[in-house]
Order: sequence, then structure tokens, then C-alpha cells
Amino acid sequence: MTQQVPIAVLICGAGAAGLTLAIDLARRGVSLRLIDKLPAPFAGSRGKGVQPRTLEVFEDLGVIDRMAAAGGPYPPQRLHRADGIQVDAQDITVAPPTAEEPYRTPLMIPQFRTEAVLRERLAEFGQAVEYGRELAAFDQDAEGVTATVAGPDGIETIRCRYLVGGDGGRSFVRRTLGIGFPGQTLGVRAIVADIVLEGLSRDAWHRSGEGDMARQVGFCPLAGTDLFQLQAPIPLDGEVDLSASGLQALIDDRWPTGGLTVRSVAWASAYAMNARLADRYRVSRVLLMGDAAHIHPPTGGQGLNTSVQDAYNLGWKLAAVLAGAPDALLDTYEAERRPIAAGMLGLSVGLLDKARQGEIKRGREVHQLDLGYRASSLALTIDGERPGDGVQPGDRAPDGRLRSAGGQSRRLFDLFAGPHWTLIARAVDPVRLPAPRPGLRIRRIGADGEFQDPDDVLGATYGLADGAFLLVRPDGHVGAMIAAGDVARLEDYLSGVGLASPSKRDAWAA
Repeated sequence: MTQQVPIAVLICGAGAAGLTLAIDLARRGVSLRLIDKLPAPFAGSRGKGVQPRTLEVFEDLGVIDRMAAAGGPYPPQRLHRADGIQVDAQDITVAPPTAEEPYRTPLMIPQFRTEAVLRERLAEFGQAVEYGRELAAFDQDAEGVTATVAGPDGIETIRCRYLVGGDGGRSFVRRTLGIGFPGQTLGVRAIVADIVLEGLSRDAWHRSGEGDMARQVGFCPLAGTDLFQLQAPIPLDGEVDLSASGLQALIDDRWPTGGLTVRSVAWASAYAMNARLADRYRVSRVLLMGDAAHIHPPTGGQGLNTSVQDAYNLGWKLAAVLAGAPDALLDTYEAERRPIAAGMLGLSVGLLDKARQGEIKRGREVHQLDLGYRASSLALTIDGERPGDGVQPGDRAPDGRLRSAGGQSRRLFDLFAGPHWTLIARAVDPVRLPAPRPGLRIRRIGADGEFQDPDDVLGATYGLADGAFLLVRPDGHVGAMIAAGDVARLEDYLSGVGLASPSKRDAWAA
């Protein structure tokens, strides 16, 4: 069977990254299909920590409140000693929100619930995951990709403009492309399991055997469920019994005071920890994201978050190129995201080393709020060097409070939200504004603008002077900070990302 109408994007892998990309493309009206070889949605809790920067992404995608309702805060750690003494500690940094950073504390939500919320959001755009469909082969040419997919109805041939592999650490897409996946095996093997457990309270993340990899065991109550997530290192070799009786035996051997009973196992997995990074993220019309591009130990809760942000970076670029932007825009995806993954691997491995010694402590460095793309070709400064301690092009664009001309409180995030670019013009003469165009929202801030800035957010947070522009990308990063006199350079930048002025588009059409 051959799909009669070509689609724009085929996404292989319906984890958090695949779902995020599908939502981001669907809200832009891009035709797509999202397939997964699993017969049904993933049922485990594996990636349970959603970091503050990912919460901002989820706000933009319209799911933040659903995520918060499905999850909850991280509980404190309760260390159980062999002598029966219990010591509470908080190894997750908890900080109150600020105007610039509305989310500063990670959210705990089991991965299966995160993905359920994303599937619900995707359905609101008329799309759904096609389970039980496995990518069997693909070929690409100058115009697109031809994919062979095996499913419950037999073999199907799908023609698409781009193929995105979000199909996990053993990625078929990556292996077919022949992309190297260098790195290291970290010498740690572990169990993670979702269990119904009796004998422990749900007000803490219970741990024992810290610093002893042969005795360590932890039980984290999963917010929004009646489950505990069991985590325990295991020997590098040998069979692992993941049944209720097998896990009971492990717990009986390791828990210092006994008295715990495994009632049932909802999901369980044994895995060896690796840290690997793909040599490339793109081969022409085929791209990698998520675990297909990088795998790492779970310490620090970085994996799902980095994967979601891969998709958030890629989505608007794919849509722009499909709409006519230069193909080179897609090269910035690897240029921006691969260094982020490399840093994430280093952070996760370092935290693993600390965990082996029982010294793990996770602070702001895992929140991903400080990650950015200052070295990117999309980071444009025209008016000279900016102060090193201020917001720079490429940085995450901070939030802040404004007041509308109608007298209502507004956030900068309200202006940025959606699939468009946002151009903030601070006290700019209207005659100097670029022409309106699809995909760009121009917002005038100032005494006679549609918004006022009584707290000087643009000056204090961004260092933006009167008569200057702030251009924010669809993924919430600063694209450019320029003076009003440089509108010509601004127009060149916008043309390079597919937002040419109407006069230029008319000239091209002629």
C-alpha cells in the first residue's frame, strides 16, 4: 500500500520528543504522521522530572496546567540508616517564582502521565499516534524521503518531505544513516520499577545504602498515583527477576529495617547506563532528536527535558523551511542543540559519580534556564558589544510584567506565546517599524504603545534602550537586539528565517 498524498513530516517515535514535535508542527498547520513500533503507549515512569525550562515550553504548548494537575512537587529525601535513624534532606533546589522566571522548581510527573497529557493536546489538533507501526526502511532524494512502514495492515510506503527519528537509544533511523554514536559505558546497571508497595509513607523519597552500590535502594512516591518508583543498582552481569517476588527478594536483602511488601508491579526495566552522543543530527532530509541523538545516565533528570527541547528547537525551523525559508536554517538545529547535549552528558555523568559516593545534590545547573545559543548564527547583535552580564542574543528570553493600554497586567510570555516570532519595539517611532507580515507579531511598548513598561522590565532585564528592537524567536530565545536605525539589517535577518517583507515576497513571486 502506498500513501497517495505526500505529507510534510514523518516522525518516528512517539515519546515526549515525538509528541512535542508533532504538537509544534500541528499548531502550525504542517501535515504529519507520528508512528511508534510499540503496540500501545509507554507505561513506565522512567523520566519523572520536568525541569523549569521545560515547564516554560509546556506553557507555550498549552499544557502547563494539565501537567501540574497530573504531577506534584518533589518530596524531601529520607535517608534510612542501618541503626534505624532517619534523616530528612532536600536534594532538589526549591525556589519561589520570580517575574523573570515563573518556574524555578522541578515538577515530578511520571513519564506515562506526561506523554498522556501531550497525546491529549495533540488530539486537539486532530492528530493521533499510530501505534504498532515500525519503520522498516527509508531512502531519500532531492525532493523528499520514501519510508517503508510495517503495520497491522501490512507494508505501507509513505512519502514525506522530511523524516525525524526520535526512536530511542537503539535508533533504527540513526543506524540506517550510518551515524556514529560514540561515548562510554559507565559500569553501572540498575533497576527501575513502578510498584505498589506497603510499609512506607508517601511524604518522602525513601533511600538507604547511600554510597554503597551493592546496597543502595530508593523508593520515590510518584505524584498523582498510588505507585512508588523503585530504583536500585544491580550487578553488571546475570539475569534479573523483575517479578513481584523477585523485587521483594531484592528489597528484603537491602532494606535495613524490613517490613516492606511489594503488592504488584506495574512496569519494570533493567538497564545499563551509557553516555553517548551522535556524530551528526542531520543527513539532508533526515534528522535525529531525543535519545536517538544522545543517551546518558538518569542522574540530574536531564534526558526527557533535553529531548523535549530538541523538538521545540526543531519544530519551528522545519515549519519555516517547509514554508520557503532557506534550507540552511535546518543546519542551525544541530549547531545549537548538539553542544547542549554534550554539556548535559557531562553534567549527568558528574552527578552519577557523586551518587556513587552518596553525595548527589541537584541545584540550578539542572534547571536548564541558563542554556542558550549565543554562538549560533541566529544570534544577532548590531549595535556593538553588550554587557557580558546582561541578556544576550541566543539567551532564553526572560519573562516580565507589563501593563496593557487597556489597563490589564500582561506578561512578556503572553506576548511570546504561540508559533510566531515576536518583535518588541521600545518607544520606536511607528514610521520606523518593519512592515507587518505572517509569522511576526510586532508589539509597541511605550507611552503611546499598546503596552507600557512601568517597572522598566525591558531596561532592567534586557538592557533595551528607547528606540531599540528586541526580536524573540518562536522557541522563546532572543534572536536579535538592535537599534531602530538598523531596520535594513533586521529585514535581512527576517528574510533568512523565512519572514521576508511583503515587498520582497512580491518581487520573488514576480
